[in-house]
Amino acid sequence: MGQPVARIARHEVIVANSRKVQLISKNRQKDDRNDARTLARLARFDKELRYPIRHRSQTTQAHLELLRARDVLVAVRTKIVNHLRGATKPFGVRLPRCSPSAMVKKAPAAIPPELQTIMKPLLDVIKTISSHIAQYDRRIEHLADHEYKESQALRQITGVGALTALAYMLTLADAQRFVRSRSVGAWLGLTPARHDSSGTETQKRISKEGDHYLRRLLVGSAQYILGPFGKDCDLRRHGLAIAARGGKNAKRRATVAVARKLAVLLHRLWITQAPYVPLRDVIADVAA
Repeated sequence: MGQPVARIARHEVIVANSRKVQLISKNRQKDDRNDARTLARLARFDKELRYPIRHRSQTTQAHLELLRARDVLVAVRTKIVNHLRGATKPFGVRLPRCSPSAMVKKAPAAIPPELQTIMKPLLDVIKTISSHIAQYDRRIEHLADHEYKESQALRQITGVGALTALAYMLTLADAQRFVRSRSVGAWLGLTPARHDSSGTETQKRISKEGDHYLRRLLVGSAQYILGPFGKDCDLRRHGLAIAARGGKNAKRRATVAVARKLAVLLHRLWITQAPYVPLRDVIADVAA
């Protein structure tokens, strides 16, 4: 008798987006059998109804976790610093304004004697965390300079450093996944949500879909561009024009608008690797 021949069925694997497929999450008769039946019916009709997710490679995911681990340490350090400032206020003491890393040197002299022994372990933790954050920063700079050299095109924009450029590239994973650069803004949840029905258009806030970590970094870059240290460019002029209209949340809308245009511009620079022209619109107007 001959050896049995192993037959491998070549099937396409589709990973559904659980946030979009609410037929499963909100089913009152939810179990594995019903979930599998619902997914099979959706795939038989149109697989796009499951909003399939594209997985990153293991290397890309590992590099992205490096950035997220740094973000966790920054959040913990910020929480400790805020606790130190709040704990000294009832004693009539305000700690000096400084960066979290400089808190270790400037805070001990200002902390009341009653809190010296209590707050010293927290200061030691801040020092240790700051050291680890600095190590992460060096690793991120090394990754951006050597393994992701295309990020140099994204870092041409003032306010976009190695952290934001690397997070952008690792989150998207593949620049060619978007046919149009304008689609990136909606993919990251930086465009207004829609609820139009029966001729009624409801003005809603941004959808906030997609990766919240990258969206927060883009908003931070937009705040720098619109801030006192931001250089004159089309992004800054666009945001300042929106803020000048006034209104209850003019500055916030301006920041979100700049973050959305920044997401589109970063994708375009990633694909073309072209030199960044800060005042492209001004040059076009002069040429016209």
